Amino acid sequence: MTDPSSENLTKTEGGFVESSAQSQYIDIHCHCIAGVDDGPETTPESLALCRALADDGIGVVIATPHQLGRFSGSNEASHIRQAVSVLNEQLRHNEISLTVMPGGDVRVDERICQLLEADKILTLADGGRYILLELPHEIFIDIEPLLVGLASMGVQSIISHPERHRVLSKQPEKLLKWLDSGAHLQITAASLLGEFGSSVQRAAWHFLVCGWVSFVATDAHDLYGRRPLMRAAFEDISARLGETTAREVCIANPLRVLEGKDIQTAGSMEQERIDERV
Repeated sequence: MTDPSSENLTKTEGGFVESSAQSQYIDIHCHCIAGVDDGPETTPESLALCRALADDGIGVVIATPHQLGRFSGSNEASHIRQAVSVLNEQLRHNEISLTVMPGGDVRVDERICQLLEADKILTLADGGRYILLELPHEIFIDIEPLLVGLASMGVQSIISHPERHRVLSKQPEKLLKWLDSGAHLQITAASLLGEFGSSVQRAAWHFLVCGWVSFVATDAHDLYGRRPLMRAAFEDISARLGETTAREVCIANPLRVLEGKDIQTAGSMEQERIDERV
């Protein structure tokens, strides 16, 4: 198995492109900015986490501080953009080979469409095409109307860590309507490795095996209970489902988010393989 961290992503005027068939992982969900949420509290802690991300084979990370929910009124888009700019300068100064892009881990809220229009919350990589949505942990709500509203604005939704939602992990069929509405799923690398318990691990692998998952991300917060584990997850996915699937969810689809391109689903991947054979 090739090691996708053996080569870098190349940044061009148009964005990021793979420098070869082997490229670094891209993390679309991470809490790496100091002092803004439940991630690192200090700049040294932030830099240590960023160094760990780079050491884990990640070349580009989207910083996704919590927005809305209990962080409503803070972590607005302009503040996060500035914090990311400062962090990138600190990474260069400390010779940490990682590029950080702005984004948000946006708690589901009926005001999201209006707040996007007002530039209060962020899309992933600030690209205007994909938004990371965090469900309330304690209850289940049907977010289909929000998905439809966002789609009407040209924004596609990515649901963060549904395997860790108590209802969805036990009733995964509830996700099907959202997938039919154009949503994508992002599961956590640590979930696949059992870091959140066996029931979450089973749900994560079930979603992945079913072809529902478009992204694996670290959702890293620190170096202790919420550390980056992308390389280990990539290796496990490769062993169980093949390296093509691992690359799709850890590299190729995250790269499409950076570039504002269409996400590949399991169904579209299979159709491409059929077309190639024909």
